[in-house]
Amino acid sequence: MGILKTWSRRTVLASFIAAGTMMSAGAALAEKIKVAGIFTLPVEQQWISRIHKALVAAEERGDIEYVYSENVANTDYERVMREYAEGGQQLIVGEIFGLERAARKVAADYPETAFLMGSSFEPAGDNLSVFDNWIHEPAYLSGMAAGAASKSNVIGMVGGYAIPEVNRLMNAFMDGARETNPDVKFLVNFIGSWYDPPKAKESAFAMMDAGADVMYAERFGVSDAAVERGVKAIGNVIDTSGDYPNTILSSALWHMEPTIDKAIAAVADGSYKAEDYGQYSYMKYGGGSVVVDENLVPTDVVEAIKAKEAAILDGSFVVKVNNDEPVSDK
Repeated sequence: MGILKTWSRRTVLASFIAAGTMMSAGAALAEKIKVAGIFTLPVEQQWISRIHKALVAAEERGDIEYVYSENVANTDYERVMREYAEGGQQLIVGEIFGLERAARKVAADYPETAFLMGSSFEPAGDNLSVFDNWIHEPAYLSGMAAGAASKSNVIGMVGGYAIPEVNRLMNAFMDGARETNPDVKFLVNFIGSWYDPPKAKESAFAMMDAGADVMYAERFGVSDAAVERGVKAIGNVIDTSGDYPNTILSSALWHMEPTIDKAIAAVADGSYKAEDYGQYSYMKYGGGSVVVDENLVPTDVVEAIKAKEAAILDGSFVVKVNNDEPVSDK
């Protein structure tokens, strides 16, 4: 299966790969699947936006009927799950970090409903599948750009919570930065929120005051600080370079389309079962990619990133998965 790449001013790596197990885009199902999304934050939030975008794409293809609820509090999540299940939704998609026990009980109570939930834990029963944003591979590649760019040899990293899905991305990023700059050191902080741009911005400023000249923006707010101080930043999950011109060196992108399309196809043909869909976020399935701004990143570094990407895709290089909480260098 070939790899489709587009090389322009901004280099896009690991573009979507059409895997044989996936539904082909534009091939509408004979009967629309009823799908509901349940999200604890607005659909504009970076992580959730990728799920929502993939579901909207399936709806626009004519494969599904899609409804969703956003800003659902953890205390209300179980009720919303039950209402959608009772209402005949065939596939319910969401994220159950922090409410695993309640959500898994709902899934057990509705064995005929397919559940696809973001989770750090295992699938359950016959109908609760899990996924996560396994974009540690493009995070490593974006780290290569960051390490090469740092002149102070200090990179700042601001995260939301130190959970496995965040930790593995940050650790992979750090490994990539060390490949291009063995002398680089890291400042790491978690703000204890998935969405608090002012707090993330404040943390970023403190790291810049301590010498960081490149920032890893796992949370919104960090890139705003980078623009104000004139330092470079690395994006995560979505491409924000248009919002922060001359600032974003590279971004590790998450594409939920392979995961969502696989689940929809399984529901449609009656083969849906509880399994771990995390693999479909890997680059070889088109679930992850890295974008590099060639105006900001030197040609030799871009070429090194491209070579490493090829090695990841052909299996000759494997990015280490490390779920441990990253810490600042002493």
